[in-house]
Amino acid sequence: MGAAAPDATANREVRRHMGRGVGVQPMPASPQPSPDRMSWLSRLFGGKSEKDARRLDYLKEALALEKSGDLDAAVTSYRLALREKPDDHKTLMNMAIAYSRLSRLDEAIRCYRRALDVDPSLAAAHYGLAFLLIKRQEREEAARHLEAFLAAPSPGADPANIEHARRALDELREPVADDPPAQAPDPGP
Repeated sequence: MGAAAPDATANREVRRHMGRGVGVQPMPASPQPSPDRMSWLSRLFGGKSEKDARRLDYLKEALALEKSGDLDAAVTSYRLALREKPDDHKTLMNMAIAYSRLSRLDEAIRCYRRALDVDPSLAAAHYGLAFLLIKRQEREEAARHLEAFLAAPSPGADPANIEHARRALDELREPVADDPPAQAPDPGP
């Protein structure tokens, strides 16, 4: 015959002793860590919080979806990443590119502008925004963004992009056929 299970009397006795501090005390429940907190060991070694890891997962997911061609799903993942960190210029830039590829130019322009609000020195945002504005025939503003890009291109900027921006700016400075010709001031009588 197998060993008998402890009876109810023995269990009551153990509980009675535990209540008086006699015997083994149960460990107090440790509080569950907040998802926004890191363990001290993780912080010591420069780890990231779970919240940061989630944001990076959204961003990685969006980039993978964009690479696979699922641009609508990529935009959704970029939105989730922005919900976690609304001023992340990298996410805003990638989102602008995805919107551009979807021909959703208004949303792309809005993302580029938000990225420039976060960091006005983002050369790539000036470049991308300028060409979207050219498509919308907003020549003066496009020229300002091309000038900003050419004044301080990022160190890794492709020389072909720099030349493309120069040519586009030169074209923007040329008078448009619809523009009235510049008139000389009237010398008067």
